[in-house]
Amino acid sequence: MNLKITCCLGLLALVTGCATHNENIAFSDDAEIRAAAAATSAVVPSAQKKLERADELKIEQVIFSYLLERHFWDLADYSAVFLAADDAQVATLMAKFPAHNPPIKQSYHASLVSHQTPVDKDTNKPAMILSAEVGEPNADDSVDALGRWYAGDAVAGFRAFNLKKVAGDWQIANVK
Repeated sequence: MNLKITCCLGLLALVTGCATHNENIAFSDDAEIRAAAAATSAVVPSAQKKLERADELKIEQVIFSYLLERHFWDLADYSAVFLAADDAQVATLMAKFPAHNPPIKQSYHASLVSHQTPVDKDTNKPAMILSAEVGEPNADDSVDALGRWYAGDAVAGFRAFNLKKVAGDWQIANVK
């Protein structure tokens, strides 16, 4: 009988202990947790400098100009170069390079299929796509960027750029 009483008292102590121990579990969707997280993120200022959109566009123009002056397309019969840029940027570069061979065309002329060479809809021939990816300013106010070309998985590459602003204009400081 003592064993039964001891077991019952032990079980009662366990249940009572669990019942009196009041542990609140915080869930990430609780309003208090969301408010605390928002307050914490609002207090911490961003140490990262931001590049203005106008500067980003200027850097992209410099990179596209550099890539268009190279001849990645000489070994194949490409009929167009497309730029991963908005129509205004493409129009600006078309005006800057009016006799470019192959011609620079707006993106609506491109036929794109994943992992295949882009095709110029006007000629049904292969085409090349150029793109520019601009990073945020470095500690020395220079900017790192990538200039890429793509004409299918077998014909793709990039150049890494470091640019600096000189007298209000972005200039390439280094190309790798």
